[in-house]
Amino acid sequence: MTLVQLRHLLALADSGSFSRAAEAVHLTQPALSRSIQTLEDELGQPLFDRLGRHSELTPFGRAMAVRARQVLDDADALRDHGRRLARGEAAELRLGLGSGPGAMLMTPLLMSAAARHPGWRIEVSRATTARLVQALQARALDALVVDVRSLAPSADLCVDTPCEMRGAFMVRPGHPLLAADTGVRFDEVQRFPIASTPLSDEVARVLMARYGPEAHPQRCVTLRCEEIPSLVEVTARSDAVLIAIRAAGPTLVELPMEPPLDATARFGLATLAGREPVPGLEAVRALMREALRDTPSSRLSAAAADARAR
Repeated sequence: MTLVQLRHLLALADSGSFSRAAEAVHLTQPALSRSIQTLEDELGQPLFDRLGRHSELTPFGRAMAVRARQVLDDADALRDHGRRLARGEAAELRLGLGSGPGAMLMTPLLMSAAARHPGWRIEVSRATTARLVQALQARALDALVVDVRSLAPSADLCVDTPCEMRGAFMVRPGHPLLAADTGVRFDEVQRFPIASTPLSDEVARVLMARYGPEAHPQRCVTLRCEEIPSLVEVTARSDAVLIAIRAAGPTLVELPMEPPLDATARFGLATLAGREPVPGLEAVRALMREALRDTPSSRLSAAAADARAR
């Protein structure tokens, strides 16, 4: 049974005439008759009663015609959707975002889809990197944007579009730690609640190398969650100190640490090796290059902090 045979069935059902149906599907009448006969032989029952030159659907034929119309409508919708995908007019993308990329990329991604790609269907998932990787490997997600330093080495993952963003200690304007004329030591920071998302082992090593064993995130972080915007708001309304990418807290003030933190987060797009790329990923890559970068103001604040520390 083929879609072509189902189209022949409906053409004859709609016209009631082999000659008119053959003309509609651009076949000779004998060729159409052979197609209908082959379909009837496969189904084991007649689809039409031949009444002279007129043909009427049998009760079984009527049931088949209803189902054939549904199948053909679905097939036409699939064909049209495929063509729209090929033209870039549609995409169905299931994307996982880690905490840092989620803070910087979520709004630009949804705004881009709403304004530039109204035919797209995007589903965003937020979770720990480990859970996002599990979902990707289970084919429940199409791609991830995560801190690549938190990814365990795996032969089935491909990572590209690396984006580095500078990390910092940040506080609200007017925070007591900003009153010092010299650089802020880590033991002074520890007098206040310290907030962060789960940090990679690489960042933990940098923190301990700069400030000693007490700076390990498992020891020093007292407020931890996956959502940077919530941590930024808490920091803006309390004396908490936030460890995060500098660009995530534009309203916060960077602490001039002594020694300087001098650490970056490295974000990338992770997909499954050997899997056909889904439409829409190129747009995600372009947004990553645009959104996951330090702004001029954050680079200026870094220079000011370095000068103050010196």
